[in-house]
Amino acid sequence: MAEESLVTVTITAETAEWLAEFTRRLVADRLAACGNIVPAVRSIYSWNGEVQDDAEALVLIHTRASLVDAIIRRADDEHPYDTPQVLAVPLTGAHPGYAAWVVEQTIG
Repeated sequence: MAEESLVTVTITAETAEWLAEFTRRLVADRLAACGNIVPAVRSIYSWNGEVQDDAEALVLIHTRASLVDAIIRRADDEHPYDTPQVLAVPLTGAHPGYAAWVVEQTIG
């Protein structure tokens, strides 16, 4: 894996279309190398003391660990949810060529 630490950032939203536009902006601004959108997930969670059961979409964003704070700030500014699910999962391994590509495609 490239020397730079890489992560996958997961973000959910009400629609895949919103996530696609958000991800396009992250890629255009070089905060992410790419994002893989899962258009339909079922999210079960507790919110305001009640169990919720909602259809959502999910994106898996591939980026540098050093860019996570910028992605969180962007989500705070643009996401329609008051408290968006934004989680960075560290990678313990990656194809060397893919890891190098992620580093090349993102700002460092």
